[in-house]
Amino acid sequence: MNVDADELQTNETDDRGRIYLGTEYANKRVTVAVVDVESDGPDEDELAAAYREASDAADDLAEQWDEASTEAWREIDE
Repeated sequence: MNVDADELQTNETDDRGRIYLGTEYANKRVTVAVVDVESDGPDEDELAAAYREASDAADDLAEQWDEASTEAWREIDE
């Protein structure tokens, strides 16, 4: 018996990498070939972009804090 990929009920795996084929394959020996593995995490470009964005946001926040702090100290000194 051959099974096409589109006959699978799901292409999701459990935490151990097992695929549920369905009850029609119960008590049968099934051989599955892994054709492709995709990472579910971000790639290096996405990580670099996120880091740049976070760095820019931190710079903006530091600038705002510096302005607020300077203004607060001026008011205290008065």
